[in-house]
Amino acid sequence: MTTIAPTPTHTPRVTPRPGIGGAGLGATIRQSFTMAYRGLVKVRRTPEQLFDVTLMPIVFTVMFTYIFGGAIAGDVTSYLPVIIPGILVQTNITSSIVTGVQLREDMDKGVFDRFRSLPIARIAPLAGALLADTVRYAIATAITFTVGIVMGLRPAGGVGATVLAGVLVVVVAWAISWIFAYFGVIARTASSVSGIANLVLFPLTFLSNAFVPTDTLPSWLRWFTEVNPISHLITAVRELINHGAVTGDLWISLLGAAVVVAVFAPLTVRAYMRKA
Repeated sequence: MTTIAPTPTHTPRVTPRPGIGGAGLGATIRQSFTMAYRGLVKVRRTPEQLFDVTLMPIVFTVMFTYIFGGAIAGDVTSYLPVIIPGILVQTNITSSIVTGVQLREDMDKGVFDRFRSLPIARIAPLAGALLADTVRYAIATAITFTVGIVMGLRPAGGVGATVLAGVLVVVVAWAISWIFAYFGVIARTASSVSGIANLVLFPLTFLSNAFVPTDTLPSWLRWFTEVNPISHLITAVRELINHGAVTGDLWISLLGAAVVVAVFAPLTVRAYMRKA
């Protein structure tokens, strides 16, 4: 009697696409950039997501400059060196809310559940979302400077100092986005993330030295604006743009950004990994 040997079965080998599969730090970094590219593609297909960083800098710059310029500085041109740094910081800081809102929306729609089925690091979608938003901050910065120059701003600090000011604002905005990413992970709805963020940022941005000199304010309010971290960032940007000077406010802003990342990055990652 002839015995027929069983045919060996082989599990088909799946070769991940470059940048998708794999393990280790290098693979995680590649996967994070892939997720960042996904965020940029999503923006390209729904360009209205960029309205806050494309239209708002134009509207705010034109509106506030012509409303307050004559009353505060005597004319529009003299007010531009004051208002442009304020608008630049305000636009980028408020744009960081989108990080938490979109993160919450993706989690509610089950997008992150699908990511869990992919051969990628679980942290990659979160890191990719934060990386993609730096492009938003860069767009807002470029548009704000462009509108200011068209209206008559001439940065006396030079091109290098102006670029450094833009980079500083982008770095701080990225650091603050970790706060709202954390709320995006733990909050129940996207609207709650937006509500909490506006409740925090509205007084911080408007009760600062963004639009008016602090010496015109009541003493109790002047104290708040002077210790306000947003005021330190705006002052650092003004000194760079108008004088090309690196002051203590710049280092305070960078230190504050580092503290925010050191506190909220681990909190966000821990909360995200529990749900991812």
